[in-house]
Amino acid sequence: MNEPLALTEDSLLDGRVRLRQPAGGYRAAIDPVLLAAAVPALPGETVADLGCGVASAGLCLLRRLPKVRVVGLEVQPRLVTLARQNGELNDVGPDLAAHQGDVRDPPACFGSGRFDHVMMNPPYLDPAAARVSHDKARRIATVEGAASLDDWMRCGMLLLRPKGSLTLIHRAERLEEILTLCAAGCGSLTVLPLWPHRGEPAKRVIVQARKGTAAPLRLLPGLVLHRDDGSYSKAAEAVLRAAKPLTLQV
Repeated sequence: MNEPLALTEDSLLDGRVRLRQPAGGYRAAIDPVLLAAAVPALPGETVADLGCGVASAGLCLLRRLPKVRVVGLEVQPRLVTLARQNGELNDVGPDLAAHQGDVRDPPACFGSGRFDHVMMNPPYLDPAAARVSHDKARRIATVEGAASLDDWMRCGMLLLRPKGSLTLIHRAERLEEILTLCAAGCGSLTVLPLWPHRGEPAKRVIVQARKGTAAPLRLLPGLVLHRDDGSYSKAAEAVLRAAKPLTLQV
């Protein structure tokens, strides 16, 4: 029988989002906020959130765009329960759904071509090279398991309507692989590097593509996250605190 899960209640977007999440293991930080800020959804559209966890990205998206609908897919049942509870906690329950399932075989409600947009923050560590956490929940969230990056991308492409957008945040070292996987069915590829500090190499990137379109690859100037003193840059604060969007497509 599962032991009771120790929880904390935290906040994102300068208190605009309340978030109940496990006290240990993987905990939402800035990645889901940045991911949600980059999704180019419009009122009335539907967004699939693959690997939704406790719905941190979905809740941030709904705070910025309250007239969209977010449907999350998460492999860990306990996190699905928390995602649903977080929807109620933030008074967006009707606009946020969470389902338990695997990107390799999603539930029937994740049908082909049903979504205007897909966002994802897949596990990013190579199990052959990573120091694997002893915490199971953290390991599932951060280390690639049976579902490969290829599986995540295939699922995302399948769910999208024609000209729908796929947005993901990932490690910069996986960019070549991501672009190769996108190239088969997408165009209008745009890459936004995330610089930890000015002058440092990017550790993460946000990549966006449109299904079934054709346009040259665009490499954007990027977002510097921190000042020299470690505080967030003005541009980062606009996204992380004021819920401003990150515009990747023209």
